[in-house]
Amino acid sequence: MAFEYDWWEYALIPLIAGLVGYATNVVALHLTFYPLEFVGIELFRLDNQPWGLFGWQGIIPTKAEKMASTCFELMTKRLFSIHEIFSRLEPMKFAAVMDDVVLLMMDEVINEVANEFMPQTWNNIPKEVRDDIVVTADDESNKFLVDFMKDMQAHIEDVVDIKEMSVTACVENKHLIVKVFQECGEKEFVFIRKSGFYYGFLFGLIQMAVWFFYPADWILPIAGFLVGWVTNWMALKVIFLPIEPKKFCGFTLQGIFLKRQAEVSEVFARVICVEILHIKAIWGAVFTGRLSKNFSAMLRAHTLAFTDKLLVEIEPLAIAAMGVEKFLEMKESIARKVVEKIPDVIDASYEYTQSALAMEDTIREKMKVLPPAEFEGVLHPAFEEDEIQLILLGGVLGAIVGLIQLFTLFA
Repeated sequence: MAFEYDWWEYALIPLIAGLVGYATNVVALHLTFYPLEFVGIELFRLDNQPWGLFGWQGIIPTKAEKMASTCFELMTKRLFSIHEIFSRLEPMKFAAVMDDVVLLMMDEVINEVANEFMPQTWNNIPKEVRDDIVVTADDESNKFLVDFMKDMQAHIEDVVDIKEMSVTACVENKHLIVKVFQECGEKEFVFIRKSGFYYGFLFGLIQMAVWFFYPADWILPIAGFLVGWVTNWMALKVIFLPIEPKKFCGFTLQGIFLKRQAEVSEVFARVICVEILHIKAIWGAVFTGRLSKNFSAMLRAHTLAFTDKLLVEIEPLAIAAMGVEKFLEMKESIARKVVEKIPDVIDASYEYTQSALAMEDTIREKMKVLPPAEFEGVLHPAFEEDEIQLILLGGVLGAIVGLIQLFTLFA
């Protein structure tokens, strides 16, 4: 039987198929993560879909809210309890690291408010009385901080929503959720890219045989579509299936991502705690999040009790100078300013709090012992939601390459 084309043209078919498999997987992966925002002309676009009529947004950035919600739902239900985490803080140690900055802040606030409400009376108060206020503040600030921290620990779920904080961070800074998936699945993504070539080459051998016996024009684009489709599909399946280890001919089979549970747990805990669940972000959520009003009310109550003890010696003079109503208004002003200024000094507690909470250690150790079916939920949402789109994208890119191959090599 005579060859219709040169031998090297046939030999190029599996090689090109391998390259198609590799290229489609690389492009599909890139389009999973990028661009972070929609690029193109958004004439028409369905809600929560990466594609528009003319343009594209990465699948994970498009689904950032849903994927982050799924991820942190798993964390807050299975990996840690915020109540248990905050119970690790020792109120006495917290008070010790905050004592000096709180004393300075209270001194500043009281001077500022007293000069505003009763400047003449305040400036005429004997030095001994002022010194007594300083001594009282020094004695009482530790108790104020200890009582406040105990109250906050008992009601931590009323003052901060960790899941909401984390999801909001990922939606507002989409690179965060992208980084979580990329670093946790780094080895899997290398596998996806390489496997595209190997699977594509094997399918290319079949394609070459078909083309040899039946060189119809439609073969190459159809084969290209199948190569792009199947290589993406197989790569995704090998990563996540089987979920549970299965014995087969003396070998243990399990999804390659699931085999790396201990390693991924280390990476996941580190990235999450460095990028999202760090103590600065947690305090930021306490001060400005959905439940911040509860925190402000709690801090106000403790500040008013503290202020009562500080001003007990000058209360008669203050009331005589401005009246009861104005005196109460002055105390409210002190409490309000403390609530406003606490975010400026809370960083004094960061080092101790970060160490005491030990969130990274907790997340890492709990994640290592998750059942495989639950552990799979860490990375799989990046693909599961739009798996068919990824596979179809590979097929379309493969068909385009098949058409190019037809009109350049075999025209």
